[in-house]
Amino acid sequence: MKAKREKYINPFTDYGFKRLFGEEPSKDLLMDFLNELLGEKVGRIKELSYQPNDSLPITVGNRKAIFDIFCTNEKGEKFIVEMQKAEQQYFKDRMLFYSTFPIQVQAKDKGREWDFNLKHVFAIGILDFAFKEDQPDPEKYRYDAKITEVETGEVFYDKLTFTYLAMEKFNKGLDELETKFEKWLYIIKNLNKLDRIPDKLRDSIFIKFFQIAEIAMLGESEYREYEASLNDYRDIKNSVDWAKEKGIQKGIQKGIQKGIEQGIEIVALRLIEMGMNNPDIINATGLSIDQIEELRKTT
Repeated sequence: MKAKREKYINPFTDYGFKRLFGEEPSKDLLMDFLNELLGEKVGRIKELSYQPNDSLPITVGNRKAIFDIFCTNEKGEKFIVEMQKAEQQYFKDRMLFYSTFPIQVQAKDKGREWDFNLKHVFAIGILDFAFKEDQPDPEKYRYDAKITEVETGEVFYDKLTFTYLAMEKFNKGLDELETKFEKWLYIIKNLNKLDRIPDKLRDSIFIKFFQIAEIAMLGESEYREYEASLNDYRDIKNSVDWAKEKGIQKGIQKGIQKGIEQGIEIVALRLIEMGMNNPDIINATGLSIDQIEELRKTT
């Protein structure tokens, strides 16, 4: 049986994310999303302009820093928006490193009289994974970080903001969506699983989003580019899922082994309480003399 062909592109692919948020015809989609994400903090964004990567003054080796999306609003504030498909060991380090580029680009052509007054920089990560250190909190999917004073917890520097969205932990259904921001998250997470626009998402901005996302609207070369990007995404996803499964299996095996060891120790303790000597306990349980002596200390 053939798998049902998806109607809408997967936004977690490089091609899909750029098409939906990183091109001039979709600029109003990105602006609306950023307003819902950051509106309370920065006010409404009225205009955005995409910044080319070659506008950045610094390279790493022979390579320039490449952002998924790099843009500036009408106030001169800078936005880096990254879609991260799989967890990387130094992901936070990379985002911090990336944030230094739009900081330093503000000094370009300022002249010697520049007083170092910087515009706000926002580094935004849309993550197809959850931070390992925060797994115990299944409800937390949004993280907003700033430079703070350690003792008081007060914001020490207000012009650098990191916002991360752990999409894996956003699990609201259609009927549970309460805000426009939640609707954005639902669409981003579930777009390629939908076969029509849900009635609850028939706002004009979302209708345009679905229209741009429709695979049938792609030209031949666009479709080939999307397919290549989708295959890359699937390869990464399959590798991550395989690693997780191996980790779970290993954990189960360790758990079984630990259970067996604990069971043997319980038997040995019972035999000690019954007054059995060490050689007989060794024959019955397979424990060493040192292990048995340690158990005797606990009785």
